[in-house]
Amino acid sequence: MDLIDERTVSGTLGFGPARVVKGAGDGVLTTLPAVGTKVRRGTALYRVDDKPVTVFYGATPLFRTVDKIGLHGRDVLEIRRNLSALGYSSRSTDRDVSDDSLLDAIERWERDRDHVPSGAQRATLSDLPGPSLTPGEVVVLAGPGRVSDVTAQAGDPVAGPLLSITSTAAVVSVPMSPADAATVHSGMAVTVIAPDGASSPAKITAVGRAVTEGDESAKLSVTVTPDKPLSAYDAAPVQVRITTLSRKGVLAVPVGALVALAEGGYAVQRTDGSLVAATTGSFAGGMVQVSGPGITDGLPVVTTS
Repeated sequence: MDLIDERTVSGTLGFGPARVVKGAGDGVLTTLPAVGTKVRRGTALYRVDDKPVTVFYGATPLFRTVDKIGLHGRDVLEIRRNLSALGYSSRSTDRDVSDDSLLDAIERWERDRDHVPSGAQRATLSDLPGPSLTPGEVVVLAGPGRVSDVTAQAGDPVAGPLLSITSTAAVVSVPMSPADAATVHSGMAVTVIAPDGASSPAKITAVGRAVTEGDESAKLSVTVTPDKPLSAYDAAPVQVRITTLSRKGVLAVPVGALVALAEGGYAVQRTDGSLVAATTGSFAGGMVQVSGPGITDGLPVVTTS
């Protein structure tokens, strides 16, 4: 028979932890995104003084104006990588140092973003500044996201917390005791069951390491990512079915069929009263895997359950 042990735990469908996005520089917020807006590189996340603030990807916020040759640092490298990804490539052997080619890429990008005439037409516009990229023109995020909350309003100063962003992929957060969490691992296949009964195969993608105190006991957060979206829901209570044990084609008897031997170990009792020594294996669903000489498929045994 197949010996399978499953348990169902409660979780919450959402988009994972949120990251607060703060504005930089001077100016007044004129446009903010709606909750649910998808955020990706090259798009305007919000507008300040009616000018777009564009999303770049990276780990280092832009902390200075890049407007001259010879600036060195990770922020310069991130600008170069983002502009290249947006189609404004620059050539340099020192990719974390600003040079003519990077300033040229910045100029081309800003010209297209702001719809400024190019070539000879631009040269006649003496009031236009030279190529530069200031901290207030871009917002650096770790990657694609989804606006989960907007705390600022149009008319507020840009400097300060503006909104929150989560992952674009829906995930399920499951609080588990440390003992239960020790039985699962990242990459483990599970099933998510929505409130309407629809199910989706999923995988455990993270097992938390920070223990928090719950209502009754300590908990760890386990993150589950569905293989396909539960499209009807952005947030909902769900169930997660976890298979903690699967043994295919084993011999098993009800746990009540085990007889503890005085000398140690176990046996099963035949219907004629004789005992057959049994080595136990996995337990699941009131059954226990058994093996040993004399343990055969179809062997009748006495059980208390």
